[in-house]
Amino acid sequence: MGRYYQIKEKLEECKKESLRNRKVKYVAVVSWEEFEKDQELFDMVFDIEMERERLPVTKIQVNYDSLTGSFCIPSRVDPDAEGHNFSFAIDERGIVFINDEGSAQANIERIMGKMRWKTPSLERFIYDFLEGIVIGDLMELEKYEQEMERMEDRVIKNDLDGIMERLVDIRSELLDLKAHYEQLIDVSQELEENEHHFFDTKNLRFFRLFTERAERLLNFVISLKEHSMQVRDLYHYQMEVNRNRHMEFLTILSSIFMPLTLITSWFGMNFKYMYELEERWAYPTVMGVCVLIVVTTVIILKRKKWF
Repeated sequence: MGRYYQIKEKLEECKKESLRNRKVKYVAVVSWEEFEKDQELFDMVFDIEMERERLPVTKIQVNYDSLTGSFCIPSRVDPDAEGHNFSFAIDERGIVFINDEGSAQANIERIMGKMRWKTPSLERFIYDFLEGIVIGDLMELEKYEQEMERMEDRVIKNDLDGIMERLVDIRSELLDLKAHYEQLIDVSQELEENEHHFFDTKNLRFFRLFTERAERLLNFVISLKEHSMQVRDLYHYQMEVNRNRHMEFLTILSSIFMPLTLITSWFGMNFKYMYELEERWAYPTVMGVCVLIVVTTVIILKRKKWF
């Protein structure tokens, strides 16, 4: 069932027939079926048919006497889940949201509950609606920053379990957010362009304000991407340090046991005239020499600070 509103001091719900009053700007939230049925009521002309399928993109396009487009808002609960998608159409009289799932309606109800305007206007409503799309995003981005700081601390402590897997997920989510803010900026700039002169010139500042906010969020996302690269480099550095430590350990073992290998190889040749084999104290003597070699090698390596 469609919902209809007039933009007054507050957003006031009204009947569908009230939209015929051209002196008051309106907002409508309808399904695709209702939108197609009430084309005459909205009185908008489109150069091409609006895209009914749910496209994962936020965009705007200019028609003969209207602006149409779609929003795709990433899920804040589960970044891997499908975003909230809905379409819209704008002319000088108002804005229509074509939304079957209810995400646009939730944003409008937030505006109804919190917003009062001294100078009501379609431009101010659109600004508040766009603000509702990014509300709370700064706190969500700060969570990414705090998580990557914790990841850095773990890497420094050589706790690498699961770090790279989560880092890959974060980079993917940040790429999606980067595209989201870039698309919102494109929409806001197209609105500010005001090609059809739907909007009052003095109110175009609202779109400029939103563009600046979206650009700040975009810059934050870009800095988070750079931070993720730093964490990735730190991870690879720590992995290389660990490999070097393993190689160092193997080198020390080789240095210690190489002389012993030489001795055992020497006495394993079994030539006929090896007089040491006939000596009673030959075996304990060789054992003592081996222990002396191990102790001496360890002392030398410690003095050279190999371990």
